[in-house]
Amino acid sequence: MASIRGPTALFGSPNLTPIHGVENSDTAGVQPSTTVQTPSAAALRAAHVAARLYYDESPETKRIAPKQRRVRFSSFGDQEAEEAVVPGDRAEEGQDVEMSNAVDRPAGTEKRILFRGSSVKKATTSTFTAATSGGTRAAPTPMIRRSAAVKPESEPPIIPGKDNSNNPDEAVSSVAVGEENRDGTGEEQGVEPILSLLATLGQAYWCLCNYQCQSSLHILQFCIPLEQYSTGWVMHQIGRAHFEMVQYPKARAALEKMTHLEPHRMAGLDILSTILWHLKDEVHLSTLAQRVVEMNKLTPESWCVVGNCLSLQKEHETALIFFQRAIQLDDGFTYAYTLSGHEYVANEDLEKASMCFRKAIQVDERHYNAWYGLGAIYYRQEKYDLAEYHFERALRINPQSSVLYCHLGMVQFANHKTHQALKTLERAFELDPENIQARYQKATILIRQGLNVEALRQLELVRDSAPREPSVYFTMGKICKTLGLTEDALRNFVNALDLDPKDSNLIKAAMDRLDEPDIDEDVSTF
Repeated sequence: MASIRGPTALFGSPNLTPIHGVENSDTAGVQPSTTVQTPSAAALRAAHVAARLYYDESPETKRIAPKQRRVRFSSFGDQEAEEAVVPGDRAEEGQDVEMSNAVDRPAGTEKRILFRGSSVKKATTSTFTAATSGGTRAAPTPMIRRSAAVKPESEPPIIPGKDNSNNPDEAVSSVAVGEENRDGTGEEQGVEPILSLLATLGQAYWCLCNYQCQSSLHILQFCIPLEQYSTGWVMHQIGRAHFEMVQYPKARAALEKMTHLEPHRMAGLDILSTILWHLKDEVHLSTLAQRVVEMNKLTPESWCVVGNCLSLQKEHETALIFFQRAIQLDDGFTYAYTLSGHEYVANEDLEKASMCFRKAIQVDERHYNAWYGLGAIYYRQEKYDLAEYHFERALRINPQSSVLYCHLGMVQFANHKTHQALKTLERAFELDPENIQARYQKATILIRQGLNVEALRQLELVRDSAPREPSVYFTMGKICKTLGLTEDALRNFVNALDLDPKDSNLIKAAMDRLDEPDIDEDVSTF
């Protein structure tokens, strides 16, 4: 074949014009026969002319024996035409028109009949219709190759223009071309499990986006197949859920498993670096930073990991440079603005920190971390009304955060809303009974109210959970002094001095006044 003909060339070529003198040949309507019919001399001449015009063959082409002749057919695409050995006479086998006796029929007749048959099964001709109806060419579909050894002799032929729905070869044809069968059972069996899985994962992701972390974890852990559970995306979402619930060890385990399942996955590594920052794991954070930079330097997650690593090493200026690099790579990466704001707060540059948090809100107004950052800045500036407003805005987005309720209670207490502050802290306990910061703040409020015994009991619980916090021992020493427990007060002051030598002057002054009347001091500033 000298040239490849696509769908347009096939239907628009003048080579398909019926040849004068043979267009009314009886071979186009031939019926199945038990004997091989010998074509006439006129039919042979017409066939040679048709083969030369349609297939671009040389005039010397000879007719192949009827028992083993080769029939050319096109895949109707840009691929080269194929050759198939067709055993026996096509009229005898009674198969479809496109594979029928192409040599014995007049040119331009059988090709037109093939595509005018409106009752031929849609599944077998969908590729041809799509290829000819529009300007975009469909992908070529392999033609159906049949043989007499597979097809029963008594099988009725496929006749264009008639209903062939009862033909048992339809199922074979549809499967061969990759289409669904008549009842659609194959498609339903393949689509329904996929849709069910996507619906389950979508429900889990929706819960996580609305910070319903417990519900999201339940769906991901118990409602999806095991092979889907052990994927990087699922481990990423589980790590995020634990991170939002301030369960850092569990979040770390999930995200590290994500890195083992998908070593080149960058999404989620910024959260893992923040978890390692909170856990003060400098060694693993440094290893992670080195690995992500070697793996991909063109993602914002890589530079956020490096920035967190330097922030843990107290190199805040250098960390800011890398956070800004992350913003340059992706100015829509909200978390990089938030991390920059925290670094500016560590450098006491509250104005630039406020700008970073506001920029994060402009990019994503549901980024509650930025609302929290602005509230913390206003709290440090003693603008308690503004601080309370921003913490409440953060809680509207994430109403399941025990940390946000704790900071809101601190602001309310500083704004002389003691009763409301205690209710807010109780809500923080309900969400996370292990929130030691909320328990410590509640103890501070109880001290202001003169409930020293209850405050001491709360601080003992805090001490058991955080045994290396010097402020807890200092506050317990103050309460013991007020209650007249001098020995217990001295022991707590010594423990605070051992854990935090830099505040030795304040602690020593309190130890020197053990026998003197207690004065009102704000222990929360320790």
